[in-house]
Amino acid sequence: MSVASVIVDVAAKQTDRTFDYAVPDKWKGIIVPGMRVVVPFGPRKVQGFVVALKEEAEVKRVKPIADLLDLTPVLTPELLEIGHWLTEKTLCFMISAFQVMLPAAMKAKYDKELSLLSKEAYEQLHEQVKPFFQSRSSLKWSEVEKTAAAPAFHRDIQKGLIEVVYVVKNKGNKKTAKGVKLNQSFEEIQQFMSELNKQAEKQKQVLSFMLERSEEVAIKEIAEDLQITSAPIKTLINKGLLAETEIEIYRDPYQDRYFTPSKPFQLTDEQAEAIAPILRDIEENLHDVFLMYGVTGSGKTEVYLQSIDQVLKKGKEAIMLVPEISLTPQMVKRFKERFGSKVAVLHSGLSTGEKYDEWRKIQRKEVSVVVGARSAVFAPFENLGLLIIDEEHETSYKQEENPRYHARDVAIYRGQHHQCPVILGSATPTLESFARAQKGVYKLLTLKQRMNKSSMPSVDIVDMREELRSGNRSMFSTLLFEKMKDRLEKGEQIVLFLNKRGHSSFVMCRDCGYVPTCEHCEISLTYHRYQNKLKCHYCGHEEQVHTECPECHSEHIRFFGSGTQKVEEELTKVLPEARVVRMDVDTTSRKGAHEKLLNKFASGEAQILLGTQMIAKGLDFPNVTLVGVLTADTMLNLPDFRASEKTFQLLTQVSGRAGRHKLPGEVVIQTYTPEHYSIQLASQHDYDAFYKQEMEIRKMHKYPPFFYLALVTVSHENIAKVVSVTDKISQYLRQKLSPQTTILGPVASPIAKIKDRYRYQCMLKYKLEPSLIPLLKYILERYQAEMQKENLTITIDLNPYSMM
Repeated sequence: MSVASVIVDVAAKQTDRTFDYAVPDKWKGIIVPGMRVVVPFGPRKVQGFVVALKEEAEVKRVKPIADLLDLTPVLTPELLEIGHWLTEKTLCFMISAFQVMLPAAMKAKYDKELSLLSKEAYEQLHEQVKPFFQSRSSLKWSEVEKTAAAPAFHRDIQKGLIEVVYVVKNKGNKKTAKGVKLNQSFEEIQQFMSELNKQAEKQKQVLSFMLERSEEVAIKEIAEDLQITSAPIKTLINKGLLAETEIEIYRDPYQDRYFTPSKPFQLTDEQAEAIAPILRDIEENLHDVFLMYGVTGSGKTEVYLQSIDQVLKKGKEAIMLVPEISLTPQMVKRFKERFGSKVAVLHSGLSTGEKYDEWRKIQRKEVSVVVGARSAVFAPFENLGLLIIDEEHETSYKQEENPRYHARDVAIYRGQHHQCPVILGSATPTLESFARAQKGVYKLLTLKQRMNKSSMPSVDIVDMREELRSGNRSMFSTLLFEKMKDRLEKGEQIVLFLNKRGHSSFVMCRDCGYVPTCEHCEISLTYHRYQNKLKCHYCGHEEQVHTECPECHSEHIRFFGSGTQKVEEELTKVLPEARVVRMDVDTTSRKGAHEKLLNKFASGEAQILLGTQMIAKGLDFPNVTLVGVLTADTMLNLPDFRASEKTFQLLTQVSGRAGRHKLPGEVVIQTYTPEHYSIQLASQHDYDAFYKQEMEIRKMHKYPPFFYLALVTVSHENIAKVVSVTDKISQYLRQKLSPQTTILGPVASPIAKIKDRYRYQCMLKYKLEPSLIPLLKYILERYQAEMQKENLTITIDLNPYSMM
């Protein structure tokens, strides 16, 4: 008997192991590890992943597999192994690790169907139920769910008159079109063509077209190519010369775009020196991790492109990760121009169907380069020759929900597996990566010069407290305003950067200090002017704007802070002649909006690009000569030990958008804390000095890279429950861990309540704790029952990036 070990799609502690199922005879030799199957699990059917095959089961009676979802495995042996490794590294369930590797279209959808057991049963049905089964014997539960007859259905199900069948729907629908193929031999068709009369000229054209192609062709394509209607094709089908088929067509997000092929550039001496060790590793199949530390505009991308070119020449594949959506349009253009149709693109701007099709191109070995965001690190390649993580300091490479993996760790793990190099690139590497490069764990490659020798932009820091003292109450300092007017007169472009979306950060009563907060979360509401509403950016709660204070009934309700919408309004007042493109989460949520807005700016239709973090990186516009940072310190005040590092990185990245080509660039940074070292050193483009100073602070306070961190967060609707559980966990860890480990807490999380749930946390700082993972696993097991029955949540983040 052939038995499959299956991981089922039920994320719970009790089911986080393999279950045995018999492989039916018809699928013997077809089912292999890595395929998705449908299996009976309790009263229902669920999706599962086959992880192994064996001769006999561990239990006496095994149920057979009910259905097969794939004909080829969706997870390669390497990805199955990464799944096991992820569960260890991130303490997640096996099923979560497998799900994260697949496009959303392949996550199973479950439908409930109701079917009538017998004709006799019909007579006994409730009066409200009968009409539904008058002309059919089964229907979907979704048709009944919301109707008044639902309780009657429940009654009949309990009586055993109606059966509930769970159906697993495979959401990854292939897009198909009608096609045709030759249905007779070459000779028979030529014979037929010679007998056709003059009136049937179009049929002749179709047949000769088909003889040249000899494989199946879409009817639409034949009609377009020959400029005919589909009538002659239909006639040939009726005569039996052509047979109808279904052809799969890919949803191509870039089908209407033409990319002009580009050639590799001549490398500078510095680039040539940096690429040499990478090319050597590719040649000799060696695994090293390179940290490419190059100032903004130093031509890192060209080094990536030429390294990938070398990999493709060896017949291998490459993965290039970019931070979320921000880099994709320009990056995609450069990759498509260099490698044409060999590139698949995976990022959040694509529809579910497009992502699925791009993923299938990779699975079918039709492409050999993937450019994508975090999850593209799991691309199902089997012959990897290079992995690149661009802007490696970006926090979007860390996933904030289970499995809480960091793309860099997965890339290095895959690099070891395939014995190939991994490149981490950044102008402002994370302290952890730079420290590893200093120790020789990573190999450091440095690019200090900008391309075409253009100098780094000059940076002015403006103290906004002085501006207020001198009576300037606007958002723009006198210096920035003068420079903006000057650029508009010269016809040059400006980038303005602000670190938040919405109109104002919060609303406050000037008389009593009342600030409207979200009733479900402990966080102030943000004012959005276009809908004239207050919104919570955590749970989505909305409410109308108050005209008077609910506490003291004063009418002095004012908006504080400044969001992108407000800056845009102010710009139209003070510079009415300027055309502004605003980019934030609100304006780019529609598909393709991102690219449209950037194209508008690139073509010179607008002079000012105003945006949030998404414009800080990777954009390259030759005409941008001025960058203004409106509030440099919004991040400095967050309760996060990486606040200074993130501020330094952001300011350096934003400054890097100016003067990248012939025209010199200038940057103006507006701040209320001009003396802060991260702002001072960012203005001098001095990463090395920043690294030194920040490392001293980290060492003193026991933070990474000197110590590892783990964050345990507990949440529940009842605050007493949260406090007691967090306290017990902290006590337990204090007893079991070495005295060298610091345990902070339990304390309320920085945002103490989200969606009506209270949140408490404890933080561990440790150096060597071999027993930590087993202890944390034990805690999760110990509270398993409460987590299921009482809606308690315990999340453990090893190496957390968000402290909130």
